[in-house]
Amino acid sequence: MNKVNIFFALDLHFLYAQYTHHQLESDGKFMIVQKITRQQYLPFLLHIHYARRSPSVSFAYGLFIGEHLEGVVTYGTPASDPLRRGVAGDAYKSNILELNRLCLISNKRNHASFLVAKSLRMIEKNKIVVSFADTSKGHIGYVYQAANFLYCGLSAKRTDWKLKGREHLHGQTIADEFRGMPNRVQAMRDKYGDDFYLAPRSRKHRYIYITGTKRFKKDAKANLRYAVLPFPKKDAD
Repeated sequence: MNKVNIFFALDLHFLYAQYTHHQLESDGKFMIVQKITRQQYLPFLLHIHYARRSPSVSFAYGLFIGEHLEGVVTYGTPASDPLRRGVAGDAYKSNILELNRLCLISNKRNHASFLVAKSLRMIEKNKIVVSFADTSKGHIGYVYQAANFLYCGLSAKRTDWKLKGREHLHGQTIADEFRGMPNRVQAMRDKYGDDFYLAPRSRKHRYIYITGTKRFKKDAKANLRYAVLPFPKKDAD
């Protein structure tokens, strides 16, 4: 192949990667981001992701390497009304989505950021997407930084429900056992006694991404209730 043909082929590949949800891996297999079903994403959330539970999911996308499903990302309406109101006020409450799970098998370099960036182009427009990087897991949020999210500081200080000997359980998983009861805390104490306790919740890095028209992006950003700050970095050893 002469130089002209080589450059022509490279240009075609560049255009293909820019305007589709595909990218060619070094081994010749394509990375592809596509919508996936609950049946496809649920095993990742229940058996691979550290939370071991499925949140409310409105949109789900998978990263395929060839025909192999390598990772998933899910988006849903946050269950917390204060969270929905807190991002940009009541006027934008219905526009809030949370990137609530990101989970990959091998987690190779650039796979996560590719999946997130491509999936953001595929969700509904005029959305304010919020996501969190858990400091207790050593997460900084480099994936979100690579995908051009805005960094909006740390989450507020809160407490989580815990059970002695089962600290791996998510606080919401524990709370779900007594969903609908008027006084869940007391019900927990009655059942588990001294094994039930409250612990400080690890703070999380908050990231925000705005999709949609130029006008929506401009107005939504102007109404954010959090300051946009420089990206955090991991302290050097």
